[in-house]
Amino acid sequence: MSKTIPDLKILLILLFFSLTFLVLDKINLLNLPKQLAFYITNPISFGIYDTNRNVGKQFYFVFQARFAAQENKALKEQVGQLLSENANLRKKIAETEAQLSQEKHLDPDTYNLLPTRLIGLSRYLKINKGSLSGVKMGQAVVFKNNFIGKIVLVSPSASSVELLTDPDSKVAAFSQNKEGQAKGVLFGQFGTEILMDKILHEEKIAQGDLVYSEGLEGFLPRGLILGEVIEVLERENEVFKQAKVTPVFDIRDLDLVFVIQE
Repeated sequence: MSKTIPDLKILLILLFFSLTFLVLDKINLLNLPKQLAFYITNPISFGIYDTNRNVGKQFYFVFQARFAAQENKALKEQVGQLLSENANLRKKIAETEAQLSQEKHLDPDTYNLLPTRLIGLSRYLKINKGSLSGVKMGQAVVFKNNFIGKIVLVSPSASSVELLTDPDSKVAAFSQNKEGQAKGVLFGQFGTEILMDKILHEEKIAQGDLVYSEGLEGFLPRGLILGEVIEVLERENEVFKQAKVTPVFDIRDLDLVFVIQE
């Protein structure tokens, strides 16, 4: 009981003060203290509000910056993927166009053509198809109606092509112009030139004439372009005359060549 009475006294005191303040407020006697309290607490309240607002802005900026960085990274990945897909698509389109162009020069009903991509060039031209794709030694490699060379080395996934300019290359050939033909043998030379030898003096050949394959080797169709005559070499005491021949294009400019398979 002694503990309950003090609590009751405190409650009555608080009730008394509450009623007193309520009455004073009703008769506007607390306006001055309230205004004074407002002027004292208002700057503090504004400071707290402004601080909270600035802190909120900072957190929002950090969040937005992080979100933007993630979004930028995602966009870069998407752009990279699109560029890769675009490059692959262009590559496939180029290969399809090359295939269609090749078929205009060599009938696919007559020749089984295997498209291959160039992957290296030193003494031999290296292509990205080998025995796993049916490539065999001695097969001819062409581009449109031009003879590039023949297969001399084969691995499961790559092959080496001996070019016409190789010193070991030897191909029966003929040139053609309005005055007739000149027959001979095309020998590879060091560098980029080829020498057409064993040409009879009475046969007509001139600078600018195209040189074609005779097709005597078996692996090589007749009539493929081998090169262009750049100089005719004649000596009166020689049984035969010769002609310097150069390829009609730079092999390094090609992306795709074709192997003539059986």
